Amino acid sequence: MYLAYSLALAAAFLLGAPWWLVQMLRRSKYRAGLAERLGRVPARLRSAHGAVVWVHAVSVGEVLATSSLIEELKMLFPGGRVVVSTTTTTGQQLARQRFGEENVFYFPLDFAFCIRPYLRALKPQLVVLAETEFWPNFLRLAKASGARVAVVNARISDRSLPGYRRWRGLLSGILRNVKLFLAQSEEDKRRLIAIGAAPERVQVAGNLKFDTRAPAGSPALDPLRAALAGAGREQTVVCGSTVEGEEELLLRAFEIVRTRHPQAVMVLAPRHPERFDAVGGLLDASGIPWQRRTALVPGDAGVILGGVLLLDTIGELSAIYALGSVAFVGGSLLPRGGHNILEPAQQGCAILVGPHTENFRQIVSLFDRAGALRVVRPNPQALADVLLQLLGDRGARTHLGDLARQTWQAQAGATQRTADALAVLMGLRPSDPVGQPAPAPKLAEGR
Repeated sequence: MYLAYSLALAAAFLLGAPWWLVQMLRRSKYRAGLAERLGRVPARLRSAHGAVVWVHAVSVGEVLATSSLIEELKMLFPGGRVVVSTTTTTGQQLARQRFGEENVFYFPLDFAFCIRPYLRALKPQLVVLAETEFWPNFLRLAKASGARVAVVNARISDRSLPGYRRWRGLLSGILRNVKLFLAQSEEDKRRLIAIGAAPERVQVAGNLKFDTRAPAGSPALDPLRAALAGAGREQTVVCGSTVEGEEELLLRAFEIVRTRHPQAVMVLAPRHPERFDAVGGLLDASGIPWQRRTALVPGDAGVILGGVLLLDTIGELSAIYALGSVAFVGGSLLPRGGHNILEPAQQGCAILVGPHTENFRQIVSLFDRAGALRVVRPNPQALADVLLQLLGDRGARTHLGDLARQTWQAQAGATQRTADALAVLMGLRPSDPVGQPAPAPKLAEGR
């Protein structure tokens, strides 16, 4: 089975090679870490000593979600080392900032010749994968190397479940290489078992993302605070992680909002950095006054009131939610699955999402049941109507934001439950049942 998989993967790479070559010539992100992905272990990793824990966090979301857990792992393995791999360049940048460049590298491609050099160099005792990174060769070789493999914050999305079920016969063999699955919810536990995970190896620990703390404001944000001072928090709408096709809808809605709230400001944060210039072009065509975040300097008067600030930076969105009172979380107006609503929830923002939130199904459902967010229809007038209602009603806006913060706070604790379960897995603590996350709080009686 593994030979057939490797041959199929190799064939896919060969067929896709012309496209990848073109992309590498056009965009630096496709060249980043290529040698590491192909199995060249960077010298900075070869000084590993003591027990090594390898944590794989695909992108920015997983890096943020596992940050507190990584600190717990450092305490579990004093004198050892925790190394972190990522797949995306944005995840790599954030991981290097948080954990030090000497501890961070790109995840190897799922070929034995790419994986084995890392296992030989690091000799990890524990491999921790975030969410659903079921790479067949990696799981098999990690187990064969003597490492214990755990999947934390595990979830099976609505989109991926049918495909996993079709391949259950093969997948169950692959999943036997995983010693412990820590699921986000009871539903994810049922789905993991349905696709072939051994029931006795699956527990519910809750969602690590509820324990992710938004970064404190830094002096680097001072120009932005000054730029938004004229509008104030109550007239600032932050639209985060937007995807292609959403910005047009949001800008048309904002044009309507400006007729009633001429000093309102929209902070527009595209999900993918390579789209910053394209969104700038949309803003030019819209006729709405706008400015880039990177153009702000200390002492700059900043954003023209009634305009848009294009957030063309990486890593600031979480803190910038604190500068607004209403937050729209992107990837949800169009069928893209949605993005994380917990960052604006921590800041007490009134949260808006579109109807497509499958990637964060449990979280959005939890907030929706608590009356802690609003689901908006994907058309400019519907968006504008909700924004106008919230911007014009401080009480409704504050109530919605307070419910969001309370709902987030009620779900904390997944990091400790996950760390405790990993300690038991490694024989560092006696076996005790993993605690369960709190049920959804009933914060909106009579809604």
